Amino acid sequence: MPTFGAIPGYPEGSCFASRRALSHTGVHRPLIAGIAGSAHAGTTSVVLAGGYEDTEDCGTVILYTGQGGRDPETGRQVTHQTLAKGNMALATNAAKGLPVRVIRGARQRSSYAPIAGYRYDGLYLVKHYWRERGKAGFWVWRFRLEKIATAEQDAHTRYAPPS
Repeated sequence: MPTFGAIPGYPEGSCFASRRALSHTGVHRPLIAGIAGSAHAGTTSVVLAGGYEDTEDCGTVILYTGQGGRDPETGRQVTHQTLAKGNMALATNAAKGLPVRVIRGARQRSSYAPIAGYRYDGLYLVKHYWRERGKAGFWVWRFRLEKIATAEQDAHTRYAPPS
């Protein structure tokens, strides 16, 4: 069963040298994918690692670009994204009000990114999502993530939704 919310022992600001370390601790399980979760259950965590040019990191608000449509060789957007897999998982979080762990990687082009490795930066809620044309001209899914106030995060620690 997926764990939504904070992972005990890894408070906000915890740093990790690699994706393998993130996976081992349970903060973000996938070694490659930026979205952890399923369309039915929702998303437990996302990693901002500079993979999508349309993502905008404003600190407490993130305009996160969904997954899909990128060329694996060049990293460029070459086709439209669909509302499936990880994108649908984020939409599920919006519908159910589930928290998402946000991890920033050093490769993210943002003043909020760590100098090296990865850093767990707290819980966010998916407030809204929509489809729009990205910088490369293809349809992408965008998700507005808003940080949950630190005092409120305790209520979201290890939340497991009802089956």
